[in-house]
Amino acid sequence: MAQNEDEVQLKKIYTQSLTNGKSYAWLDYLSNQIGGRLSGSFNAERAVEYTKAQLDSLGLDRVWLQPVMVPKWTRGIKEFAYIEYSPGDTNNIDICALGGSVATPSGGLKGNVIEVQGLEDLEKLGEEKIKGKIVFYNRPMQADLIQTFEAYGGCVDQRYSGAAEAAKYGAVGVIVRSMNLRLDDYPHTGSMSYGDTPASKRIPAAAISTNGAELLSSVLALNKDIKFYFRQTCKVFPDAQSFNVIGEIKGSTYPNEIITVGGHLDSWDLGDGSHDDGAGCVQSMEVLRLLKETGYKPKRTIRAVLFMNEENGLRGATKYAEVAKEKEENHVFALESDAGGFTPRGFSFDCDDANFKQITSWEPLFKPYLIHYFEKGGSGADVGPLKGNGTVLAGLRPDSQRYFDHHHAANDTFEHVNKRELELGAATMTALVYLIDKYGTVPSEKVKG
Repeated sequence: MAQNEDEVQLKKIYTQSLTNGKSYAWLDYLSNQIGGRLSGSFNAERAVEYTKAQLDSLGLDRVWLQPVMVPKWTRGIKEFAYIEYSPGDTNNIDICALGGSVATPSGGLKGNVIEVQGLEDLEKLGEEKIKGKIVFYNRPMQADLIQTFEAYGGCVDQRYSGAAEAAKYGAVGVIVRSMNLRLDDYPHTGSMSYGDTPASKRIPAAAISTNGAELLSSVLALNKDIKFYFRQTCKVFPDAQSFNVIGEIKGSTYPNEIITVGGHLDSWDLGDGSHDDGAGCVQSMEVLRLLKETGYKPKRTIRAVLFMNEENGLRGATKYAEVAKEKEENHVFALESDAGGFTPRGFSFDCDDANFKQITSWEPLFKPYLIHYFEKGGSGADVGPLKGNGTVLAGLRPDSQRYFDHHHAANDTFEHVNKRELELGAATMTALVYLIDKYGTVPSEKVKG
């Protein structure tokens, strides 16, 4: 009988999302009327105001803004770069500054280039071969890995730590191959860190498109003496105040048990952040709306959180977890959508065996919707700080094959999100939240004790 009730409720959820969904319209406004939402920017502020207003319109029990200080970095005027074969003989190349990078000198930076496949190559080459040069990190994402996030994880260290490590050997700048599985002309930005490098020793860092990387590598193979020039005017400002946007439905039976679902409201500035992570935000908002529209009364408190500053600091997630700890809130489950608005395949879970066993017992309910992926693994960056005390963490796992074509690039735009795929993802998240709310999580032995 219970399974039949669950089948009926899931059918209601999917029908409502696919025939009367709001996620696509919300994303349209967020992407096309507001645009890229870099932390500390005016657009990020507008996104906070817009999403709060939409949550207010849903008739929730509570909607509020949670203040958080975030980094503020600006790109400046469009970057410019070229390969110089000989004086006056140049070829323009597509690049973009990495988030958090310092600027080049006002007249730009020109130098010889040394190509490496990763951070480990620096030590082998040593200061003698690196000093005064621009280090070109050219390790591509591993194409034969089906899980593209695994391929991303295998080479993102060169983007994040490349400048800090190259500076130790006297490099004057770094160029990093974009984290992208296809060959195109879009450079992909992303966060980078100087670690404990003194401000006076920090060197500019930029991403080069995959086509540009292939060309630069080919040219270097023929002539090691070519030069690379790039100019960028990015700047770091003092931290700025922003907000997490939060809405909730109070639980009817266990109001102190909190189920959180969320995505990150900030995005990079090159596109409009539709896949990363406007999609996750509107899907999380839609979870609350779908539960209300289908007439379901949650036993536990269901909370949607639109986190600020996932991209270059994780400040919003850190603040949310800090406040939750201060208030001794009991988060039993936290689900994140931050892998794009593509067709949902299922979920990955960070939990113990008892909870995973319960969750996998629900697989037959999801099979009619072609949701087959239930695996242990990671959850998401923004829900990660909630880990501990038996909290079950999860991440929505859409099909990832096209995600890195758009990730952190100028083509992460609204027209690349399919309405039906987005709505299926929102419904899939809502279905899992419904089941977790109805049946609860399995208390861990540590919590029981």
